[in-house]
Amino acid sequence: MHNTSLKSIATKGVFWSAIDKFAVQIGQFIVSVVLARILLPEDFGLIGMLAIFMALSQTFIESGLGVCLIQRQNRTEIDFSTVFVFNLWVSSFFYLVLFFSAPYISTFFNQPQLTDLVRVLGLSLFINAFAIVQKSKLTIAMDFKSIAKSNVLSVILGGLCGVLSAIKGYGVWSLVVQSLVWSLTTTVSLWFLSSWSPSLSFSKKSFRSLFGYGSKILISGLYAQLLNNVYNICLGRFYPTASLGYYTRAKSFADLSGGTIVSIIQQATFPVLTVVQHDKEKLVSIYSRMIRMSAFLIIPLMTLIALLAKPIVILLFTEKWIFLIPFLQWMVFSRVFLPMSVINMSLLNAIGRSDLYLKVDLSKLPLTVLAMIITIPLGLKAIIIGHVVTSAIAFVINAYLPGKLYGYGVIAQLKDMLPVFAATVGMAILVFAITSFVDNLIVQLFLGAILGTITYLFICWLLKLEEPKEAWKVLLKLKKN
Repeated sequence: MHNTSLKSIATKGVFWSAIDKFAVQIGQFIVSVVLARILLPEDFGLIGMLAIFMALSQTFIESGLGVCLIQRQNRTEIDFSTVFVFNLWVSSFFYLVLFFSAPYISTFFNQPQLTDLVRVLGLSLFINAFAIVQKSKLTIAMDFKSIAKSNVLSVILGGLCGVLSAIKGYGVWSLVVQSLVWSLTTTVSLWFLSSWSPSLSFSKKSFRSLFGYGSKILISGLYAQLLNNVYNICLGRFYPTASLGYYTRAKSFADLSGGTIVSIIQQATFPVLTVVQHDKEKLVSIYSRMIRMSAFLIIPLMTLIALLAKPIVILLFTEKWIFLIPFLQWMVFSRVFLPMSVINMSLLNAIGRSDLYLKVDLSKLPLTVLAMIITIPLGLKAIIIGHVVTSAIAFVINAYLPGKLYGYGVIAQLKDMLPVFAATVGMAILVFAITSFVDNLIVQLFLGAILGTITYLFICWLLKLEEPKEAWKVLLKLKKN
């Protein structure tokens, strides 16, 4: 693939991935605000108790095989059908496990209504299984436009059904309705948008070959989901349900912001990285630009949210969520290094080194366990501060192997981020002054957001950063196309 065509495909991929992610996240944000104004923190806490069971089951169902199909260069039709059949088998198995385990989950959390919630919400696992290969096919073809259409339609229909259910007084069940409608819409739309249909053939040889790569991603995914959701279990078991509601809302809001940026870049560039995986110079060029652009976007955004947390929470969610403010402020800072960490790990998958991906992920286990032991007895705020510390250390660990393999490690990456940190500090000083001397929350929010953004971009211009120019050139090019 020529450089020009590759760059063009990557640019269009970023564009449609951005449309997809921003539209979906804006839709999700609007829906979450409306639901938070209607529902109680306890309702979100109940769903948070089930997050780990749903996440672990979904990880088993996928087993890293979708990523393997994207990464593999010589994939065949039997490979796709094998993965499809495997997804259906495993999703059926795990739904049955959840169905019969539901009473025990309910007893563990001392929440009787969890039994029915688990059994109904678990249906989304089986529905999602039908869409894994379809999405992989579209990603391989870099048809992010079709993926965007599917996701936008899903968030609209799922959100409308969830909000209408909440208005009707269904409480926590409105969150279940939203999830099920979302999953069903995604699956049906991907089948309509994709030209591929399975043959229902299953090859043991193909599965063994695929699972050799995917098993490393599976283990790493299980480990990541376990650690990512284990706090939900501890908070749900030992703290009031409302505390878990505050935790999940703070986490969702932070992920909504930081996760969107990394998803856009990762989804659009991972297929490109796999194409150039044997060309070190091109690979490092794309990889380093991803790091710099992620830092340029994520560091000021997270800082701005933390500084404006009070007006954001009170104006959007009402004063019944006022205890969320300090938790949100700390949680967004725990996401500052997330995009760069994910990109570093994604590089290992792109070059086919899922074994190294697994080793790096597992090497962070003692750090996470130590943070849990220290912070869980100290309360919710201490837990989230622990997230901030561990995420910074995890970034250093994640950047080690890419630095060793390609000479672009943690020192080089931080050096590239220094101008962004400097511009962010300048922005933060101005926004802090606005929030300190202006009492009106609406004025705080709008002045802080607008003047903060202008100040940040102005300092970036003074420091002669290339990222604003690059982003502007991409927008102009896409406009012409």
